[in-house]
Amino acid sequence: MTEEEFNGFFAANFTDVWGFARRRTDSGSDADDVTAETFSVAWRRRTQIPATDGRLWLFGVARNVLANHRRSARRQRNLHLRLATLQGEPVAYQQDGLVWEALAELSEEDRDLLLMRAWDGLSVSDMATVLGITAANVSSRLYKARARLSRELERRDPPDAAQVRTESRGKGSDR
Repeated sequence: MTEEEFNGFFAANFTDVWGFARRRTDSGSDADDVTAETFSVAWRRRTQIPATDGRLWLFGVARNVLANHRRSARRQRNLHLRLATLQGEPVAYQQDGLVWEALAELSEEDRDLLLMRAWDGLSVSDMATVLGITAANVSSRLYKARARLSRELERRDPPDAAQVRTESRGKGSDR
């Protein structure tokens, strides 16, 4: 891929990659960092970008960059917690909202599957391409992830949980 072709590829995919990263990070600046690193990797590996759907390939790269970003953030948070404990400061890392609390209890893999489907609107076959697994495997994992999320929501069982579950069942269905 020439520099000119890559510039066109960048322009065509920047918004989607940034949105993919933003929905998975805490801030716009984190999404900027992830997007920049994703395209940096794409530039270095431009000969490996598939001709058929480079967008999905970029999502796969972005997932790996995000994993690195999360590991780094976790190390920083753990260091902060250790320092805060030494200084006796209370530190709370908690996101608001029933769904976020339930999602936080799921594995990173379950969370990522559910968010790819709900936020990014990826089909099962597109998710399979991003993850490098079969569509049947994605479908099975997605079914199990939805069941685990439903159990987490039921475990919390506030009055509005039934409504949240009912609304989420109608969205993201592959039928």
